Amino acid sequence: MPVVTTKAVDHELARYPALASYRRQTERRREAPPIPPRPRRAPRVRPAAPARVTAYQLRTGIRAGALLVTALWMAQVRPSARIDALFTTGAHLSGLLAGYGILVMLFLMARVPAVEHGIGADRLARHHARGGRHVLTLCAAHVVLALCGYAAHTGTDLVGTVTELLGYPGLAAAAFGTALFAAVGVSSARAVRRRVGHGAWRGLHLLTYVAAALAFAHQLAGPDIASNPLALGLWSLLHATVAVLLGWYRLVVPVRQALRHRLRIVDVRQEGPGVASVLMRGTDLGLLRAEPGQFLRWRFLTRRLWHTALPFSLSAPVDGDHVRITVKAVGDHTRRVRRLQPGVRVVATGPFGALTAHRRTRRKVLLLAGGVGITPLRALFETLSGEPGDITLLYRASNAEQLVLREELESIARTREAALHYLLGPSGAAFDSLAPQALRDLVPELADHDVYLCGPPGMTETATAALARAGVPENRIHAESFTY
Repeated sequence: MPVVTTKAVDHELARYPALASYRRQTERRREAPPIPPRPRRAPRVRPAAPARVTAYQLRTGIRAGALLVTALWMAQVRPSARIDALFTTGAHLSGLLAGYGILVMLFLMARVPAVEHGIGADRLARHHARGGRHVLTLCAAHVVLALCGYAAHTGTDLVGTVTELLGYPGLAAAAFGTALFAAVGVSSARAVRRRVGHGAWRGLHLLTYVAAALAFAHQLAGPDIASNPLALGLWSLLHATVAVLLGWYRLVVPVRQALRHRLRIVDVRQEGPGVASVLMRGTDLGLLRAEPGQFLRWRFLTRRLWHTALPFSLSAPVDGDHVRITVKAVGDHTRRVRRLQPGVRVVATGPFGALTAHRRTRRKVLLLAGGVGITPLRALFETLSGEPGDITLLYRASNAEQLVLREELESIARTREAALHYLLGPSGAAFDSLAPQALRDLVPELADHDVYLCGPPGMTETATAALARAGVPENRIHAESFTY
């Protein structure tokens, strides 16, 4: 076996400089002190996905509760063919269901994150409004049937019956609670709501807590609950649970978030006619767990705005210790937001809304925005995962001056190689840019897309109908109506 001498090795090294460099590095490593072993990192744990209640689960739970209430009534009913007994039995059932419905209405508006994030605040508000009409109907049925039953039993007329029953303090308090519910229902009617200021409407709605407390006290005095210890315990536990949820998520959580995040305005920038972006800085904003597409309720601590929590979407993802919203002036409060100064303290509650990436079921996504409804979709446009060509944004506005955050949108489109189209023109124009064929021409394979839709109610309804006619299944149209 040939012996390789040092000289021979040096000759080889001279012929191959790379080999010489390798030898020098090896010698330096031998002479250098040993490197201590790097400490082993703990495995990275991904944060658990937030819990979400689906619409199906919510409906199933509400219906199951109504069936249990009906079963409670059936377990205590005594069949009778007497007219007064029939009226009284109907009064008991309608009263129990009305009390249960009041609890459901309060739960829907308790701002429980799992419900808000799974269903969406706008859909919850619609369920609340629809359910409120049913509750008022049940309350009215309970009153009428109870009066008829008492009148038939005593042989008195309805006027005398009303006068006599209102002489009992407990029944007078229950009647007052029913009147409060009726007043709230009337103020929420579309024709009345337009004439009632937002502050007065909210103040009147707060009286529903008083009405609910009076209704609960009335139910505890009734035979259906008071005569059954198990029913009394379960009914009280159900009310206590809803009361705790309301107190926690509507009072404790907002105060805790205000103390933790210490938000202040750092800049207010005009984005266009009547539109301004508000940039805020805080601490530990990651703990908000605010997702692109969601909104928060913002309380600006100034003399004219501190008492109102205004719902505005994030117009950009949370960036370290900064968060931003973009606001269009549509009323007194939103006009005051545009005039805010740096340094103003802010209390943010939330996040709310379900217009997030978790609804996505397809690789290709269409974002369809109208007016200032671009704000949540701008954040999604930047953050939704996808290859070039997977994400398309259509932005509907009456003219080019009304386009908000235009430079940012175009920069995101260039960076991500995403499609961006502006649909300009008045809503009554001869050419309808939201017609099914127009949408199919702009977005190839439209029926295979998930669609995120946000804008004024009229535009949202028109676009939803057009998308359905264009072949997009209803369960892939994720809409949020932008109203205040």
